Amino acid sequence: MGAALLAAPPASAAAGCSVDYTVNQWNNGFTAQVAITNLGDPIDGWTLEWEFADGQAVTGSWNGEATQSGSSVRVDNAAYNAAIATGGTVEFGFQATHSGTNDAPRAFTLNGTVCDGSTGGGDDGGGDDGGGDGDDDASGRQVEALDRGPVSVRSGDGNLVGWRMLATDPGGVAFNVYRGGTRVNSEPLTGATSYLDSPAPSGAEYTVRPVVDGREQEASRSALRFGRGYLDVPLQRPAGGSTPDGSYSYSANDASVGDLDGDGAYEIVLKWQPDNAKDNSQSGYTGNTIVDAYELDGTRLWRIDLGRNIRAGAHYTQFAVYDLDGDGAAEVAMKTADGTVDGRGEAIGDADADHRNSGGYILSGPEYLTVFEGADGAELSTVDYLPPRGNVADWGDDYGNRVDRFLAGVAYLDGERPSLIMARGYYTRSVIVAWDWRDGRLTERWTFDSDEAGSAWAGQGNHQLSIADADGDGRDEVVYGAMAVDDDGSGLWNTGYGHGDALHVGDFLPERGGLEVFDIQERTGGEAGAHLNDAATGETLWRKPTADGQEGPGRGVAADVWAGNPGAEFWATGGGISGLFDGRGNNVGRTPSSANFAAWWDGDPVRELLDGTHIDSYGPDGDERLLTGENVASNNGTKATPALSGDILGDWREEVVWRTEDSSALRIYSTPHPTNVRMPTLMHDTQYRVAVAWQNTAYNQPPHPSFFLGDGMDAAPLPDVHTP
Repeated sequence: MGAALLAAPPASAAAGCSVDYTVNQWNNGFTAQVAITNLGDPIDGWTLEWEFADGQAVTGSWNGEATQSGSSVRVDNAAYNAAIATGGTVEFGFQATHSGTNDAPRAFTLNGTVCDGSTGGGDDGGGDDGGGDGDDDASGRQVEALDRGPVSVRSGDGNLVGWRMLATDPGGVAFNVYRGGTRVNSEPLTGATSYLDSPAPSGAEYTVRPVVDGREQEASRSALRFGRGYLDVPLQRPAGGSTPDGSYSYSANDASVGDLDGDGAYEIVLKWQPDNAKDNSQSGYTGNTIVDAYELDGTRLWRIDLGRNIRAGAHYTQFAVYDLDGDGAAEVAMKTADGTVDGRGEAIGDADADHRNSGGYILSGPEYLTVFEGADGAELSTVDYLPPRGNVADWGDDYGNRVDRFLAGVAYLDGERPSLIMARGYYTRSVIVAWDWRDGRLTERWTFDSDEAGSAWAGQGNHQLSIADADGDGRDEVVYGAMAVDDDGSGLWNTGYGHGDALHVGDFLPERGGLEVFDIQERTGGEAGAHLNDAATGETLWRKPTADGQEGPGRGVAADVWAGNPGAEFWATGGGISGLFDGRGNNVGRTPSSANFAAWWDGDPVRELLDGTHIDSYGPDGDERLLTGENVASNNGTKATPALSGDILGDWREEVVWRTEDSSALRIYSTPHPTNVRMPTLMHDTQYRVAVAWQNTAYNQPPHPSFFLGDGMDAAPLPDVHTP
C-alpha cells in the first residue's frame, strides 16, 4: 500500500476500547471485518493501528482508509463514521494477502490507547454490506456468509423492497431503505425486513443500509427488480441429440442454489433433462444429463456433461450444492462415470467407454463420486462411488430398476460442519454413506447398510430423504422414510411401515417437544397409509390405514395452512384417505385442493399451497388463488414440482422458480405482499438450508425449518451459527 499517509492527529484519545477482528480466509487471500467499541468518552475522529506478524499485506479497504508501511497498518475513519459514542461501535473491513499462517494481530491501539478486547475468529456474515457482528467464538454451525439479497417487487403502484436479516446480525439491528440516493423511510425500520415504497416508479433502484447502535452501515448491492412480479434468468439450452433408439431434446429441470464464487450472493445450479429420460423401471436409451451453473443475470459459469454412462431420470442424478469445507464458496457433488466432462472440458475416467446394454441400462463399468469446484465446475476429486452396485440382483431385481435408486443430501453430523450424504436403494437393501470434504480430500465418515443392520431395516426407504436433528442432541440424523439413521451411522429407529412417496420433518406441533415426521406408505391396504411419528423415537402418534385393496397415497403434505387449527395440518391423496388432520389425527376440514408443495407467500406465517404453476391460500370453504405463473411449466410429470422453491432472496418468505415453457429462462417469482413478521433468513436455519440442498432428490419435497413457523408462533429463534 506504500508509505503511511500523513493525517491530522485524532480529535481525542480513547480512554478504553475493544476490538473484534474476524477473518474469512481462502488460499493466500483473506478479508477481515474489524469492529471497534469505544469504552471511554465520545470521540470524533479515530485511527486504529496494529502490527502484522505473518506476511500479511492489505490490498484494499472499506469504511476506513487503510495504509501500510512494512508490517505496520493504520486505518483512519471515513468521513461518515468519525464519531464513536461511549459504548458505540464502528466497523470497517479490508482485503489482504498472506504468506504464512495468517495469525491475528496481537494488539491494537485506538487514538494511541491500547485496546485489549477480543481478537476471536468468525466472520460477521454481512457479505457486501456489513450485515453482522459475527460469532466471536465461531460456535454453533457453519453457514454461508450471505449478503442482503435485496429485491424490489412491483406491488400495486409501488415496490415492495425486501432483504435478508442474517442470523449473524447484532441484536437490535435496524435498516434504512434508499431509492437512489434518497432515504424513503422516516425512521430506521425495526420490524419486518421489507418495506412498501408507494407510489414509486417500477424501475426505481433500491439499496438497504443496516443501522447498528444508531450508526448507518455500508449499503447493500442494488436490489434485483421484479417489475412484473418475476425475474427471468436467461438460460443456454443444450442442443439435442440422438441415441440408438431415437432423438431427444432438453428441458430445464430441477435446480439448487449456492454461493459458488464466495461473493455472498446465490448462483443457480440447474439440471437439464432430455425428453427421453426414463424411470428406472423402463427400458430404453436416454440422452446425457447436463448440469449448468448461472449467475442471476444469466451468465453461465460452467457446464458439466455427465455423459452416456449416467442414465437420465429423476432417480439417477441427485446433486448437492453446498459449502462443504468452509472455504466460503460452495462445491457441487454428484455421481459420475466414465466420460463425464467437467466444467473445464476435462473428461473423468475413460472418455470413450460405453457401458450401456441393449436395454439402455448401465449395469457394468466403474461408478464415481465427484466433487466439483463451484466457481468453474472443475473436477476437484473423484473417488469410487459407495456402495458399489455389486451383484445387480442383490438389490431386488436383475434388470436394473432397484440397483440404481439414488438419494443425496447434506447433514451436520458433528453438529458443526456439513457432511455429504450419498445413498443407494430403498425398496429392499438400503445403504447410506457419509462423506467429509476437508482439505481437498473426500473421506468416508461412516456407512449404514441394511444388510448389516438386520432384515428389519430392509425396504424402509422413501423416494426422498430428510435431514434434521431428530433426537435433539445437536447433531443431524438422516430420516430415510420409515427409518432414521443416527449421526454416527447406527440405526436410530424403524417403524417397519415400509416404502413411501412423500416425507416431511419439522416442528409441526409446537405444544409438544421435539420434531415430528409425517410419512405416507405405498403398501396396498397398509396399516399406516399416512402417519405422524415422533422424530426422536419413531413412536407413532397417529396413523390412517389405506383402504382395503388400494395402493397407499401417492402424495402427502404437512404444513400449517389454516389458522383455524392450532399447529400444522396433515393430508394425503390416494389410498382412500381423505380429510385435513390435526396433530392428534382428527379430521378438522376438507382436503386441500393439492398435496404437493407448500410456500410462505402472503404476509402471515400460515403457509400456502404450491402446486403446478400456481399458489393458493387454503380456506375451509375453498381455496383462493394468489398467483398463477405466466408462461411457465412445472417439472417431473404428475409430481408437478417447481424447479426450486425456498427463501433464496429478500425477506423470510419463499421464492418459487419455474422454467419458462420453452426453457429459455428460469422465472423467479417473489412475493408482492407486505408483512409485519420479522425473522432471520430461513437459509441460516440449517435444517431448512440442507432441505433446499436435498430438494432436487428424486420426488422433490418442500423445505421445513427446525422451529414451528405458523399461526400463533413464538418469535423465530436466532440460530447459533457462524460464517467461515
